[in-house]
Amino acid sequence: MTSTSDVYIEGTQDDPHRQAQIRLSKRNDQLLAKASSKAALLTELRLEPRDRQAAQAELAGFYADELLPYLDATDQALYAPAAGAAPTRLLVRALRIQHGIIAGSVVALDTASSADKARAAARSVVTTLAACLEIQNAVLVPALAELPGADLTLLAEDLETMLSGAQLEKPDEIDVRRIPHGERHPRIFGSYARLAPGESFVLVNNHDPKPLRREFDAAFPDQFEWNYLEAGPKRWRVRIGRLSTHTARCRTTGTRNP
Repeated sequence: MTSTSDVYIEGTQDDPHRQAQIRLSKRNDQLLAKASSKAALLTELRLEPRDRQAAQAELAGFYADELLPYLDATDQALYAPAAGAAPTRLLVRALRIQHGIIAGSVVALDTASSADKARAAARSVVTTLAACLEIQNAVLVPALAELPGADLTLLAEDLETMLSGAQLEKPDEIDVRRIPHGERHPRIFGSYARLAPGESFVLVNNHDPKPLRREFDAAFPDQFEWNYLEAGPKRWRVRIGRLSTHTARCRTTGTRNP
């Protein structure tokens, strides 16, 4: 029997995906408001050198302790599943470029040696963050709600879990043979996003997952390992792991990994 609590009209306030979109949007709005208000001390006020340095240090601390971890959790919970799907792959790439710009501006703020440089870095963070969150709210999250295999309600819960400081469950093996084909890749990418450097899981499939390998090459170039443990004819098992930062750097530069 279907519970009445499971019955809803798609797109209404009772739709769990719609509720998840609203929660994510509110979270983003709160973050942007907090970042903007803190940055205003540097960008809107003319402070004495000592006060400016104190405000600069406090803002840099907020960015490092709250903003960047928030963006990292968003990447793991929302971007990674979308990175493995053709309709959203390029969008995720653009959003990650914005994350990189924000991270660079945070470093610039932390090392700024003048009031003008500090104000410019703070403005860059807020301006880029506003654009990034707007695209996320208006484009990425609605696309995730329609993406096969990506349950937006669960992804929003994953984000809340990470923001609370807790760890997400990491399966040792993912058997996708009974999962509809169109739903497999977002789940696999979501599991990969949970891995720490050096960790891995085993993918079990009923065919050689070469298309998935190409998607990993596009989304995470030189950042993952791919080792066949079993190669057919009825079952394929592949160990997929996240490389350590050092190993990934060696692959990118072509140097040896001692």
